Amino acid sequence: MSDKSFRIEHDSMGELEVPADALWGAQTQRAVNNFPISGLTMPRQFIAALGLVKWASAGANAELGLIKSDVAIAIQKAAMDVAAGDYDEHFPIDVFQTGSGTSSNMNANEVIAHLATEGLGAEVHPNDHVNMSQSSNDVIPTCVHVSAALAIQEKLLPALRHLSATLEAKAEETDSVVKTGRTHLMDAMPVTLGQEIRAWQFQVDQGIERIGDTMGRLTALAQGGTAVGTGINAHPKFGPKVAVLLSEKTGVPFKAADNQFQSLSCQDAAVETSGQLRTLAVSLTKLANDLRWMNSGPLAGIGEIALPALQPGSSIMPGKVNPVIPEAVAMVCAQVIGNDTTIMMGGQSGNFQLNVMLPVVTYNLLQSIEILSTASIVLADKAIAGFTVNEENIQRALGRNPILVTALNPVIGYELGAAVAKKAYAEGRAVKEVALEMTDLSDEELDRLLDPAALTEGGIKH
Repeated sequence: MSDKSFRIEHDSMGELEVPADALWGAQTQRAVNNFPISGLTMPRQFIAALGLVKWASAGANAELGLIKSDVAIAIQKAAMDVAAGDYDEHFPIDVFQTGSGTSSNMNANEVIAHLATEGLGAEVHPNDHVNMSQSSNDVIPTCVHVSAALAIQEKLLPALRHLSATLEAKAEETDSVVKTGRTHLMDAMPVTLGQEIRAWQFQVDQGIERIGDTMGRLTALAQGGTAVGTGINAHPKFGPKVAVLLSEKTGVPFKAADNQFQSLSCQDAAVETSGQLRTLAVSLTKLANDLRWMNSGPLAGIGEIALPALQPGSSIMPGKVNPVIPEAVAMVCAQVIGNDTTIMMGGQSGNFQLNVMLPVVTYNLLQSIEILSTASIVLADKAIAGFTVNEENIQRALGRNPILVTALNPVIGYELGAAVAKKAYAEGRAVKEVALEMTDLSDEELDRLLDPAALTEGGIKH
């Protein structure tokens, strides 16, 4: 590469070569040179949050009379272009960088300053103008919260509501399907398929509720705390004004944190949110595994349902079709649970006035939100909505289930019931047939007491 491919930029440490077509400056380039670690860059949602925070900061500074209106307008225009994703290729810094995220903050400052300078026709400085009233130490925690809150509001909650609605529709469709219940993977008393599906739906709805509960803390912003939480070099009204402007722009009710020292030094809200995502991942794992079991076979397994056939299941066994969507969802959930461990480790890495694992917390939190959102839609549309019920298999197993004898306990007692069940198991006969021989109950009484549909309603049968 020739010298003409570079230009010279400078910062407080001196001069540095920067690619000629790069919008960033010296500080970003130093980070690129210092952290050639993973090739993973900060997520799109985070870059969008950086743009939004710089937009709001310029607006707040202008309202407070701290910056000229034309400079603020130029910064805001450039910041919104960054937020929209027009310049993502100019954010090259590795996730594994300085723990404060200073490099990413300066990356945004330099890119926005470059664009604003071009737009204004006069110099806009990355520190003096774009970063006015700010520190990386409050910008990055703010962006963690803003990006996560927006991703939850715009993607995850709608996806979960769609999954819940799909489950509700399937439950209504299968309310009349009575099947063998299972505990310990062993035959148990009957349930309806609709009851089983509504349990899944309740898990999802509880996940929606839990995640919603975190939003009040996730929408509290560190902005205004600046370097250590005291708000040095920022107007006292700066943080609240930034929160108001962000709220108006996004529709999410952001507010200034009640305690800026805590907001800089801790990532408790991110850890809490990740914990709720982990719980949701556990719920979806249960759902996915139930689908896999119910779909198993189809001849040598449970075979209660048939998931949509989406692709060949084997490179060597013709005709094999696998439950690929539940498997993919289960892997997503495993990733989210692993991410939560990383976020937990990151959250406990606050030292005095600053958390020093902000970039990795951000990366993992946003990845968890993203993949749970997309996995929930895929699970709803490509597995749940389209599965069919193998009623013949269900009825065959239900009719031979000796556990139905449980319904006779109030009439014949546990001991005689156990004897009936054991004989039915041993001889491969229906409970009713054996009970006719071993009890005084009539054919009509047994039909009434052993009606599988009635048993799904619970209560005591006499």
